[in-house]
Formats: sequence, C-alpha cells, structure tokens
Amino acid sequence: MQGSHQQSQQHDVIIVGGGMVGAALAARLGNAGKSVGLIEQGDAPAPPEGDYDLRISSLNARSLAFINASGTQLPEERSCPFRHIDVANQDGTGHSLFSAADSDMDDFGVFVENRTLQYALWQRLAVLPGVTCYTQCAPISTLASGDMRLVELDNGKTLSAPLVVGADGARSTLRELAGISVTHYDYHQRAMIINVETELPQQDVSWQVFTPTGPIAMLPLPGQRASLVWYDSDDATKAREQLDDDALKAAIEEAFPKRLGKLTRVVARASFPIKRQHAKRYIGKRLALIGDAAHVVHPLAGQGLNIGLHDADTLAELIIHGRDPGDHINLHRFEVQRRLANQAMIAATDSFHHLFTGARPMRQLGDLSLHIAERIPFAKRIMMQQANGLNPFKRR
Repeated sequence: MQGSHQQSQQHDVIIVGGGMVGAALAARLGNAGKSVGLIEQGDAPAPPEGDYDLRISSLNARSLAFINASGTQLPEERSCPFRHIDVANQDGTGHSLFSAADSDMDDFGVFVENRTLQYALWQRLAVLPGVTCYTQCAPISTLASGDMRLVELDNGKTLSAPLVVGADGARSTLRELAGISVTHYDYHQRAMIINVETELPQQDVSWQVFTPTGPIAMLPLPGQRASLVWYDSDDATKAREQLDDDALKAAIEEAFPKRLGKLTRVVARASFPIKRQHAKRYIGKRLALIGDAAHVVHPLAGQGLNIGLHDADTLAELIIHGRDPGDHINLHRFEVQRRLANQAMIAATDSFHHLFTGARPMRQLGDLSLHIAERIPFAKRIMMQQANGLNPFKRR
C-alpha cells in the first residue's frame, strides 16, 4: 500500500460505487454536513432521455423518505406512483389485492428508471460542498491503519477516512480487497424484461401472476407504457429472445392476462439469470458493505433496491448521530440490524419462489396463502407495512 496520511485526501466517509445506493448514501451524508469521497469507475450519469430504460425499480415508503432526506428531487415525469398490488395464480383460484389505503398509506411507492434516480442523486451531489466525486477510477488496495482506512486508486490517488463503504455491486472490488467471501444460489431461471406500449393506460396497479414456470409481472410506467417481467427456464427465455418484435408481441398477448390490453409496440427487451448472493459478513475493520455488494435477492418481490437503500439509511443514521463513523460498536449494530432484515427478505422471496413454482402440493399451499391474505385485512396490512420498510405495530 503506497501513500500515507499526509499524502492522502481525507474524508469522514469514503464510498466506493456511485450507483443508486452509493450515491444515495453520499447525498444523505453530504446533506448532513459530512465530508464524503465518492469513487465511481465510470463517468457521472447523463440526463435520461428518449424511451424508458429497461432497468426499472420500485421505491417504497422508507426508501422515498431516505431519498427526500438527502434533498434529492425525483422528476415526476419519469416516475410512476402505484397504489395497488394485485397477486394471483394462473388459473385464478388464488388471488389477493393489496391497496395502499388499506395500509393507511397514500401509495406504496413509485416505479422509476434506475438511470433517472441515479442522475437525480448526482445532480444533488454536485451542489453539496462536502461531497467530492472521483470518477473514472477504482480501488486497487485498501488497508486499515489505526483509526483510518486508506484506499489506493488506480489513478495514483490515495484517500483516507474513518470508514470506507462498499456500494460497488454484486462483483464488488472492495469486498474482494477486504477478503469477504459470499455464498451463492442459482435458481436456474432467467427473467426477461420487456418494455412495451399498450392500447390501455396502465394506471396505478402493479400486478404479478404466478405460473408453474415462474411469475409474470407488469410494472406500470407513465402513460400507456409498461415494463413486463417474464420469468421462465433458461432455455425457454433464450428461445423467446430470438423472436422478432411481432412474434414476441403475440407471445406476450397469449401468456399475459387480458387486462394488459393489446400491445402497440415492443420498445426493448433483455434478460438476465436469477441468482442469489449473500456476503458472509457486512463489516470489517472500518469497512461496511451495502446494497448488492452485501446481498443479491430474488427480484420477484421487487425489493432489491429497497433493501439496499434501507442498508444505506441505517448506516447513515449511525454515522450522523455517532462521533466516529467507523466505530466498531456502530458497525456491529449496523450488521445485526441489516443482516436480520435481509435474511428475512431472502427467506420470504425463496418461499414465494418455491411455493409457486414447486410441485403441485406446494403450489396449492401457495394458492391457499393468497386466499388467507385476501380474507384477513390485518395480515395484509402487516405484510404491506413491512414490505415498505415501516413498522406495522407503530402507532401513527
């Protein structure tokens, strides 16, 4: 490790990774007056324009509150609030409708393009005096030294801070440099993402239909647009990817519920394998992992980004209200809180996957669970409050 305290640029916190989770943490800490160094391998994001991007995420109530606390404004024209979640099985024997009003909420959150959120966060970072963005560079080594951790970059710079945070994704360089290993699980499924334009406006309902080969889902976008997610086996998905737009349009209209309406255009499509990954620990000496660097969950519940932002929220509160950002007691508290919550989310998404795509008796149990959820309003309220990162037992 070259460099020293004298030669290094010092910050309160260094964050590796300027994606949505890393940039959100940087904005929250910068807005609270902390000195932050944000390291990003690529360039600052460009303003979103043209057709909607394939990468769409949902932001729940807690995530939106965290984004707001950083002073970041989400552009309304490229985000879509949703107030209802409709879950059913393919033959209609199991069905449950969740409405925000039933959970004492105005809405469940918004669907937003990943690039729109990232750009909005970087716009905020640009006006925060305490935040320095180091672009087009990556860490090549890191070392904990006394009450600081040093990070050497591939551009020759060395940065130091009492805490270094890894928010650099599933293939985290910082996690590898810190010697933290991960566990893997392959679901042997692929998710195909298809952006479409439809004859019908998609309103404020997100729906998901479970089939024996995997769920199909619709995420509403502004106007008569939607993001469709089609889970299936590797072979079936790869075959579908070879279809031209007209053939794919016909396949969607055949497989998806009639309420989607006729498609006027297939805008774009892509697919990715479904895998789970979990870091064996979230912390090291003066080091913490958040977001995909710490965990990758099954995307069927749409909670991947949310739990990453909840990591950032928990860590930010401990940093803002503590004296030493990298204090071991604080970091241990962060790990205990977040690992417990994330393990629960992993268990829940795994259960859904196996219930609805397993053998027939398992699928019947899944159908029964939808029946029960539909008939017990209190259970629905608890489920949706927890899914939004809120405490369902807290008096309002």
